[in-house]
Amino acid sequence: MKLKNNLLLVLAALIWGVAFVAQSVGMEYVGPFTFNAVRFLIGGLVLVPCIFFLDRRERKERGEKILEQREARRTLLLGGLCCGLCLTVASTLQQFGIMYTTVGKAGFITALYMIIVPVIGIFLGKKLALPVWVSVGLGVAGMYLLCITESFHINFGDLLVLLCSICFAGHILVIDYFSPRADGVKMSCIQFFICGIICAVPMLLLEHPSLTVILNAWQPILYTGILSCGVAYTLQIVAQKGTNPVAASLLLSLESVFSVLAGWMILGQRMSVREIFGCVLVFAGIILVQIPWKTRDVH
Repeated sequence: MKLKNNLLLVLAALIWGVAFVAQSVGMEYVGPFTFNAVRFLIGGLVLVPCIFFLDRRERKERGEKILEQREARRTLLLGGLCCGLCLTVASTLQQFGIMYTTVGKAGFITALYMIIVPVIGIFLGKKLALPVWVSVGLGVAGMYLLCITESFHINFGDLLVLLCSICFAGHILVIDYFSPRADGVKMSCIQFFICGIICAVPMLLLEHPSLTVILNAWQPILYTGILSCGVAYTLQIVAQKGTNPVAASLLLSLESVFSVLAGWMILGQRMSVREIFGCVLVFAGIILVQIPWKTRDVH
């Protein structure tokens, strides 16, 4: 059972890694707001049948009071709204960033959220262990090799993806707060619809997409909508229930490796020795930060 769950997590990481290629290809047909609006609405629709199935199974066991149900609904809606807002900003920055950088670099820079999350924890009263600081140093060094050119200029796309990584870190913290208080699949479904609706506003105002243009991008849109949003997220929820959280994080961090391989195999994007070494440092930092070192709260 444990092996099965680990394989499901690797599959989720593979889907997300290849999704960077789909996002890059999608930009050849539609604008970033159009791509995000359509794919997140599809992602929300994909989860609706899952929610219906889970609700039917749980109805027989449910016996909460009406007041408790109302409070649970309020928490669910608030959590979905907050997650949706964070996801909107993060995904928009990522989508624009992918237009100006390679798939592999975008994958590794996005994965820095795994280092940023514990750093943000400092402001929430957490004291970091020394190895976590080492991982932050590795991440910064890797980022320098990945993004900063010899003339000390950071690529515009890399900067956008870095900002996206910070927003994804905030997204994870919001999920961490609401997930014990609300149904994960329902909250994910709500966040996808929130994100899709918000992105639809600038889509209609700025990009004016036609149905024909959207249909031309049906392959990358369906991949990111159905597989990346709906399937991979569901795989993560199911598999993490029977897997150690540290092991799960390590397996999911393979997303960054798969993004580089997908960019090379599908798009023919190559990386310099300097950039590859930067990826190695970032990945080392990602792995190190997820080892359960002992930390204590600051009082």
